[in-house]
Amino acid sequence: MWQYAHFPDASKIYRHIQALQHVSRRTLSSSSRRQLEKKVTQKQKHFQEDNEIPIHLKGGVSDAILYRTTKALTILGSAYVIYELVCASFPKKE
Repeated sequence: MWQYAHFPDASKIYRHIQALQHVSRRTLSSSSRRQLEKKVTQKQKHFQEDNEIPIHLKGGVSDAILYRTTKALTILGSAYVIYELVCASFPKKE
């Protein structure tokens, strides 16, 4: 016969969900919002400066590395696709 002992009580689940909602609300307090707003305004000023640097590189070294890695992977991927298309268009003779 089925034993319902290993199924959690619905009220316990509801209490856990309420506790999780309470914790998530508490972590997003107004002081952290003010700090976040300050960071956002600083970032906006930094990215809106007219200093002849492209927008995708204004984030610093990490943006430059990410940009160059993406560029290299795109070029290599395109070359590989062309290579595979050429191989597929000329089948091997048996």
